Amino acid sequence: MSSMKQLTKEQRCAIVRCLVDGVSIRGTTRITGFAKGTIQKLTCDLGEAVLQYQHNVLKNLKCQRVQCDEVWCFCYCKDKNLPDSMKDRPDVGSIWTWTAMDADTKLVFSWRLGSRDASTGHEFMRDVERRLANRVQLTTDGHAVYLNAVEQAFGSEIDYAQLVKLYGEDKAAETRYSPGKCLGAKKNNVMGNPDPAFISTAYAERQNLNIRMQNRRFTRLTNAFSKKAEMLAYSVAITFMYHNFVRVHQSLRMTPAMKAGVTNTKWSVEDMVDLLPELSYNTRPKKVVD
Repeated sequence: MSSMKQLTKEQRCAIVRCLVDGVSIRGTTRITGFAKGTIQKLTCDLGEAVLQYQHNVLKNLKCQRVQCDEVWCFCYCKDKNLPDSMKDRPDVGSIWTWTAMDADTKLVFSWRLGSRDASTGHEFMRDVERRLANRVQLTTDGHAVYLNAVEQAFGSEIDYAQLVKLYGEDKAAETRYSPGKCLGAKKNNVMGNPDPAFISTAYAERQNLNIRMQNRRFTRLTNAFSKKAEMLAYSVAITFMYHNFVRVHQSLRMTPAMKAGVTNTKWSVEDMVDLLPELSYNTRPKKVVD
């Protein structure tokens, strides 16, 4: 098996293509022939590189409509199986990925991993506010944490609404894995003057499905879940880098980063790999629009 330093650029790209297409670490090992440790080391190094890159360039965004949502997964084991000695640790058990998406460009420009509590919600909303260049219309679900978090981050400089879904029991559904039947949704104006026609979380919720399809760590009822929160965070950063800069959106016919004016051209997996320090020494990534 090859070590990280022995991998060529083409080999690294082959590994990344597996990871962003929903293949597990062990599946990538079988497909590419590289050791599990090698793939994990590449995930750490590339995850750190793309996390820092997106942190630096996803700023001063001229969004008009923003949708936020949270998607659940777990690390190490589910909450019910945690030993008593680990129940107070924030890096094991249920972990929520909070995401903010520009509804027009489909750019996921902010995310935060943590619990579904007020502390994580406030940190997430402060990051969302720092990345926006103008007043926006924001829609979230009915999670109560958002109320104070949005007010603390934006003050009165936002048009904010919540879309509260109403659920009931579906007697025909399999009760163990099927969610409750959605009976409707209520639009609540919270702050400012949001346009009722654009009060929606549909794009953010659809992105949750993309995450589960493209990142094996989020797939339900498998043993591909993350064992360490740090690896989960790096994996999420790679997933969003691929979504924002590489994958052409079907309806936009370009990448979200191009539509948002963050970059001039479509990136490739090779461009992502070029962000690794040892490979980018004599190369330049795609130009970012100032």
